[in-house]
Order: sequence, then structure tokens, then C-alpha cells
Amino acid sequence: MKKVLYIEDDPINKYLVKKFLTSRGYEVFEAPNGRDGVNRAEEIGPDLILMDMQMPGVDGYEATRQLKQSASMKHIPIVALTAHALPSDKEKCLAAGCDGYITKPIDIKNFEQLLTPFLSKSTE
Repeated sequence: MKKVLYIEDDPINKYLVKKFLTSRGYEVFEAPNGRDGVNRAEEIGPDLILMDMQMPGVDGYEATRQLKQSASMKHIPIVALTAHALPSDKEKCLAAGCDGYITKPIDIKNFEQLLTPFLSKSTE
């Protein structure tokens, strides 16, 4: 079973994504902020990390940089999930180390299809 870590501070987004992914056979772990997310990733070794970029304290940009600097975590794909949809926002996410970028609100019809390349990448 593939493990997905969702680092997100909004309870509604966490609920919807978790419900969607668990219904498709993924094991979903959560963290409420970047600092806890980095620690949780080290604990569970997820196959994919979904990262909200706008969180209080350690935001998604800093958490992504920390994870990509870790020898044990740098190979794990990180996909930014953010409401910021300008081209400069996408560039900022990719510059921080994100492997992909999905805008909110999430289009549930295409969500799994958008994640599939990153879940396959994690097994290489």
C-alpha cells in the first residue's frame, strides 16, 4: 500500500484529500504544519508528500527545502497543493524543490491522474 503524507493546516482540505485517497487504497498520514511534516516524513518514509505551501510557522517552501536537503528524504516526490495559481507561484514552488504543482480547489475528477506520475516515480 502506497503511503502519502499530506502536510496541510486546513481541516476541510485534509478531510477531503484523505477521504479521496483512502477510498482508492492509499494509506494517508497527516501533519498540520511544516515542522511536524518534516518530522512525520522522517518517521514514516512516505512514497509521496502533498505539501500545502501557505502555513503558519514553517511554511511549505521551507519544509520542502528541509526535506530535499535530507539524504533519506530527497528522493521522495513532493507535490505542492496551493491556491496560488500565478506562474511565479509555480516557479517559487519548483525552486523550493517541489516535483509538481496542483492548484486548489482540487479537481477531484483529475486528482488521482495528476498524482500517478509521482507515485510511480517513488518506486523507481
